[in-house]
Amino acid sequence: MTVETGAGNHRPGRRALVTGVPRARMNNLDLAVHFFLQLAVILLFCRLVGAVARRFGQPQVVAEMVAGVLLGPSLFGLLLPEAQAWLFPWDRTQTLRDTQSYLFPASQLGLSLYMFVVGIEFRVDIVARRLRSAVAVSVAGILTPFVLGAALASVLYHGTQLFPQQTRLSEAMLFLGASMCITAFPMLARIIHFKGLAGTTMGTVALGAGALDDATAWCLLAVVLASFDNNWSHALANIGGGVGYVAVTLLVVRPLLARMKAGLVKEGTLTDVGLVVGLALMASGAWFTDLIGLHAVFGAFVMGAAMPRGVVARDLIGRIQPLTVALLLPLFFTYSGLNTRIDLLDTPLLWLVCGAVLVAAMVGKGVACWLAARATGIANREALGIGTLMNARGLMELIIINIGLQRGIISPALFAVLVIMAVITTLMASPVFDLLVGPGREPIAESEAPASREAVGRSA
Repeated sequence: MTVETGAGNHRPGRRALVTGVPRARMNNLDLAVHFFLQLAVILLFCRLVGAVARRFGQPQVVAEMVAGVLLGPSLFGLLLPEAQAWLFPWDRTQTLRDTQSYLFPASQLGLSLYMFVVGIEFRVDIVARRLRSAVAVSVAGILTPFVLGAALASVLYHGTQLFPQQTRLSEAMLFLGASMCITAFPMLARIIHFKGLAGTTMGTVALGAGALDDATAWCLLAVVLASFDNNWSHALANIGGGVGYVAVTLLVVRPLLARMKAGLVKEGTLTDVGLVVGLALMASGAWFTDLIGLHAVFGAFVMGAAMPRGVVARDLIGRIQPLTVALLLPLFFTYSGLNTRIDLLDTPLLWLVCGAVLVAAMVGKGVACWLAARATGIANREALGIGTLMNARGLMELIIINIGLQRGIISPALFAVLVIMAVITTLMASPVFDLLVGPGREPIAESEAPASREAVGRSA
């Protein structure tokens, strides 16, 4: 089997043999053997990087993001290219069955399960009370970085070859604008949990604004893909289907589950049938939103928000979260890392572009969201925390730029620039939060107690 060892701005680069001779097509047994070895390496390496990251105040999720990049061609493949290519056989053309055949669907399952749990824990009551602040922060966090990203895309489009020839100017501006205004919604949830902010005003406003930002960014991506494919029915199906899905889930599925709640619980514990029902609904929601192009994570998150509170929510979280976080979620970071080629940034101009993208991302997101939070009456300390949290890109940034790379909207070099921006803004979140806000948790009113497993379990 062959692996790509280089890439230009417009087309895949030269291809080289892994061991000097072509490898045979992998059968199911080969894939399984490789998968289990990869899984062991990924999990152990993520924990090793996590142990180092904790010394610098970084949560495990940030360590996993960094570990994914290090396992890819940017470090492992640079130091030991033959070993990396043997451990992670990777055909970017997807004409051979290799690591992508199973790593991508497994990573999507991990993402969806995690967002299902985030939806279960989501405090709709606090969002309703802080709706004005969440909307203001969201609007500021969309408009400002979008304008800066679109302007930067126009400059790059005319002055560089970072966008492939088939990408039009309008598509380049929309895509880079959407990439700038996205927030790491799943990662934001994990950082908030790590900081002990789940259920607080600061954490909930950030989550509410992040959800609105990401939904908007995905709608913008739908417009880009529709223009790229010259098929505007895709965008209409994306946006209309998303609105319809949210309405049906919250107005129909949620009341039905509330009526079924007694049948899903036995002797104060969620039954196996109840667990299967929850997982099946999560999968159905992820399937539908993925089908219409809105991505599986949104379907899973909304379905989680529809789950009955109390015992059902408590036991779903308790039975799903540990295995998802420990086993499945690291696979996504590795999948993205295997797509990342930081060595493509081999000129001063590209590193200058990288710096410009980073500055535009931080000013457009962090500063704008801080000012919006202050304008709606939130105290400066909390507003600084919200701006810092909103500036983290992480998971969702990696998802959207992976799509852009796969569809040929951006070049591998621009993909590497955006990965660096996502990694740095996410690495900044925890230490900057501690510097501006402090490591201690925000004082919480009794009515805004954290939605922990125990609190969720006690609620009716």
